[in-house]
Amino acid sequence: MFKNKALLGFLAVIALIAFFIFTSAINFYNTAINLQEQVTQQWANVESAYQRRADLIPNLVETVKGYAKHEKETLEAVIKARASATQVKIDPTNITPEQLQQFQQAQNNLSGVLKSLLVTVERYPELKADKHFLELQSQLEGTENRIKVERDRFNKAVMQYNKHIRTFPNNFWAKIFGFSEKPYFQSEKGAEKAPEVKF
Repeated sequence: MFKNKALLGFLAVIALIAFFIFTSAINFYNTAINLQEQVTQQWANVESAYQRRADLIPNLVETVKGYAKHEKETLEAVIKARASATQVKIDPTNITPEQLQQFQQAQNNLSGVLKSLLVTVERYPELKADKHFLELQSQLEGTENRIKVERDRFNKAVMQYNKHIRTFPNNFWAKIFGFSEKPYFQSEKGAEKAPEVKF
């Protein structure tokens, strides 16, 4: 009888440990999926903000073209950089540092040619006073601010996800379920502030 009680007690302890391990695995997995989806959603918001900027550029180019007919080379550079920036796509479920770097490089190139276009605008006072141009300027300023906000939110989502999968005992479950760290959006030096869009 004593043997049966000891065996039942042992089995109860084993069952309790198994239950604890099972619930720990389920809790880890469900939270990791939730955080991973937040990273994916935030990346979509980052892309959406950049797409908004890309959508404003054709109107900006057309407005400038009307006043600055001699700036053909600058306008073509903006159009080419916009096309290049919109072609770089990232799968948010499998973001790699290399993909982020390629995306950032294309966006930084576009920012650079936009800056040179805006410097060119200084030579055309009539353009700087154009109502349509002033509205585009305001929208572009707002979009640059949105881009920064969405990048910051993306990094926060990545931090929460990475923290979840790296802490003990979650790092054990992360290896078993195949969850790996996601890279942060890291701007180039001096890019921590949204560019000023002044004409």
